[in-house]
Amino acid sequence: MTATMGARANEPPAVLTSGGSKAAAIAFDDFYHAHFRSVAAQLCAYTGDLGHAQDLAQEAFCRALARWDRLVRYDDPVAWVRRVAWNLARSRWRRLRTARNHLLRQRRVEAEVDGPTPDRVAIDAALTQLPPNHRRAVILHYLADLSVSQIALQEGVAEGTVKSWLHRGRTALAGLLDENTEGVPDV
Repeated sequence: MTATMGARANEPPAVLTSGGSKAAAIAFDDFYHAHFRSVAAQLCAYTGDLGHAQDLAQEAFCRALARWDRLVRYDDPVAWVRRVAWNLARSRWRRLRTARNHLLRQRRVEAEVDGPTPDRVAIDAALTQLPPNHRRAVILHYLADLSVSQIALQEGVAEGTVKSWLHRGRTALAGLLDENTEGVPDV
């Protein structure tokens, strides 16, 4: 059976004669121009995105063009194009849903890290105000758990110098943090 479709505006449909009988056949170009807008409009209503709907309709018509020799003999070739376009739209929704679920699972696995406490922010701010040598000595001793001799070896100075830096650093930190300097132990 041959498909008869409306031609483009102001153009007669292509008519072929075969064996003495008239059979109306449609060129793909005419088929495309006659039905693209309606398929795209239906997909737009389904997806809510005109640009994406037009892309889906275009893909469906490209697939129809590849099979046009068989498709033109269908009773309703536009139904085939519409079905392909809807299947493409559903496939997109499935891919998006799978990606979203994957992202949600990834977020659940990640452990939430608490932000810095006000005390930590105050200590960090106070450390930035110390001279570089005092700051390094305090950080290496209290955060890296290095002994005075290890710090002296690393910095290339005498142990007495490191003790002096630690004492001055602790005193300055206590003053910056508004704490009592009486309870600050010496090393």
